[in-house]
Amino acid sequence: MSVLKILFWTALFIIFYSYLGYGILLFIIIKIRRMLGFSKDKNQQKAYEPEVTLFVSAYNEKDFVAAKVANSKSLNYHPEKVKYVWVTDGSDDGTPELLKQHEGIEVYHEAARNGKIAAMNRGMHFVTTPLVIFSDANTNLGKDSIREIVKLFSNPKVGCVSGEKRIYAKEADSAAGAGEGMYWKYESQLKKWDAELYSVVGAAGELFAIRTELWQDVEKDTLLDDFVISLRVAMAGYTIQYNPNAYAIETASANVKEELKRKIRISAGGIQSVVRLRSLLNVFKYGTLSFQYISHRVLRWTLTPLLLSLIIPLNLILAIHEGLLQFNMYALLFWGQLLFYAAALLGWLLESKQIRLKVLFIPYYFFIMNLSVYLGFGRYLKGNQSVNWERAKRGTANTFSS
Repeated sequence: MSVLKILFWTALFIIFYSYLGYGILLFIIIKIRRMLGFSKDKNQQKAYEPEVTLFVSAYNEKDFVAAKVANSKSLNYHPEKVKYVWVTDGSDDGTPELLKQHEGIEVYHEAARNGKIAAMNRGMHFVTTPLVIFSDANTNLGKDSIREIVKLFSNPKVGCVSGEKRIYAKEADSAAGAGEGMYWKYESQLKKWDAELYSVVGAAGELFAIRTELWQDVEKDTLLDDFVISLRVAMAGYTIQYNPNAYAIETASANVKEELKRKIRISAGGIQSVVRLRSLLNVFKYGTLSFQYISHRVLRWTLTPLLLSLIIPLNLILAIHEGLLQFNMYALLFWGQLLFYAAALLGWLLESKQIRLKVLFIPYYFFIMNLSVYLGFGRYLKGNQSVNWERAKRGTANTFSS
């Protein structure tokens, strides 16, 4: 029984560390560093205003072209220093034709659809500016996003800058919308602390930038291009920094089914990335970056979801041994687990009936996140997650914040 107790508490510690403990540890480390005067100097005061390229890979995005172009040209940065590159390979809905109606937009199009990565690899040959900023066609950028990103590059050690992903909130959010929004708020705080400690662990594809000279062509079957591109920059000895004042905003997934589809793809891509970036697991070579990578990403995509399933039978055995209906730690934890998953199930049942209780969104979204890892792992093993994935359907909004 002592062996089972060790397994149980070890598993519980890893689960807690993955989702909350790492954040608590980061907070403590950052506070101590600040008290000792080791706050990270990001050299943001230097006048650094180079030319930049706004780069968009688009497939059949005609419904977003007008809004995206208008938003891009309204951004607060020197107009003469901004170039606009769109790669629309495979689009057959009129997207490239619509884009060509807008002055100053460079459109590169091929009829063949080879996926987003192939389009990015091809399109980067047309980028001539020192910095390239990637964003999605269906997201709007905050007005000062370019300026906020660029100023972090005044530090020569910074090779990549990630903006913040924001979810357009509505009063009557679905469980997917509310859960996704809360998740990204928490992630945003972790990224701030990660950046202050050393480096963010991966950029958000909705808005991130790199030094053009650091671009490396990405394998065409890569599922998480933003993650791999940014971490390879970090592995080259540069840091990934984070500026929440530069942000991309989009609506949440239309429903939990669409959010699950998106999460499954991300999970399959996460496992693919862990395999592909396995050298980053070497803490002796990459030091703090490896520590952050394992703590913030690897555990969530690999070990933690497995342990979440393992602790249920372990907890039941220990609770029965100690007295399932008696007052003891194991019984309390077991009934607590059952209550948590019951809340997730209730959230699903109510969501299907359009009845929404926000108190149930967290357990529901947490369950969906970890279920997606199992399903994503299956897809990764089968190799049937297409790089030509169709994005999840998003909810609608009357306007975007700026």
